[in-house]
Amino acid sequence: MDFPVTFQIFGKTILAHPVFETLGIFLGMRFYFYLKRKSSEKLSFNTSAAILIGATAGALFGSKLIGNLENPYMLFENFSLKRVWTNNTIVGGLAFGLIGVELGKKIVGHKESTGDLIVFPLILAIIIGRIGCFLTGVHEETYGIPTDSIFGMHLGDEYLRHPVALYEIAFLILLWIVLKINNKKLYPSGFIFQIFMLSYFTFRFILDFIKPKIEIIGNLGTIQLVCLCVMIYYIFKIKTTIINQKKLKYENTNAS
Repeated sequence: MDFPVTFQIFGKTILAHPVFETLGIFLGMRFYFYLKRKSSEKLSFNTSAAILIGATAGALFGSKLIGNLENPYMLFENFSLKRVWTNNTIVGGLAFGLIGVELGKKIVGHKESTGDLIVFPLILAIIIGRIGCFLTGVHEETYGIPTDSIFGMHLGDEYLRHPVALYEIAFLILLWIVLKINNKKLYPSGFIFQIFMLSYFTFRFILDFIKPKIEIIGNLGTIQLVCLCVMIYYIFKIKTTIINQKKLKYENTNAS
């Protein structure tokens, strides 16, 4: 296979990454609306609108902010609006999308968790997007460092590199299976989403050790620092959820 893989669209040569990224967003959203129609959980128009606006605005802002801060030296030394607009990362999108949703819910006064329904559409969208990352090879910054391991692949230059996009796809498929099995069990609302976020950000924190990066603090890059913050947040969040669930069970047992 020759990298990068491109498509001819309306007479223009387009890299695979934006094509699959757009396809992933489209199919992910269609899957979400399909699950929403089937769900017994019904949200008011104001709540749904607040969540959608908060998630979209937060994800757009966060993906570009963290994407550009991956290499802050280039951002400030050679500032370019085109570079600012085209730099994105799913880590920033997820982290700030979460903040946007929480702010939106706070504005309309909705206190219950609403994240479980979006988990599998998110995984689907990321998997499709990562196919585009893999097909683009070293022509966008979504590739691994050189390696002598059996997993090394030529991605468009002279080095054998870790195909980190394929690693992520394999992890997400496994995570889908695990969450799907556990989704049938009775958990508090939002717990599956919490597990997804902790799992994904932990994986990304580890994965970025085998990706080229600008070290910001110690040997950690910007994305790893964001992952670390989200991991700490969800460790406490999950711990609180488990404690509250046990307390509720105890109270129900005593009441009966």
